[in-house]
Amino acid sequence: MAEQIFAMAGGTQGSGGSASILSFLPFILIFFIIYFLMIRPQVRRQREVKIMLDNLRKGDKIITSGGILGTIAGFKEKENIVTLKLNQNVKIEILKTAISKVISKEQ
Repeated sequence: MAEQIFAMAGGTQGSGGSASILSFLPFILIFFIIYFLMIRPQVRRQREVKIMLDNLRKGDKIITSGGILGTIAGFKEKENIVTLKLNQNVKIEILKTAISKVISKEQ
């Protein structure tokens, strides 16, 4: 019985190289699927948000992530703070990262 097991083990050694590559193929395919469906779109979205935040100007109408609508009245660049004008008498300060969308650009 030990001779049969030894004989079987000897017969599988010749095809070990191609079998090991094929065994990693599902993992490689899963990685590519995750990359193209999850990682790549997220990186693209982050790049678009960074460009949007870098191109903000005084007078732009924006929406914050909390749903507040306002017009940019000024910036404090060192603290990454934006002053929003909600109406003629009300101004608030928010973090630049809280801006989710620019409604209209200043002309």
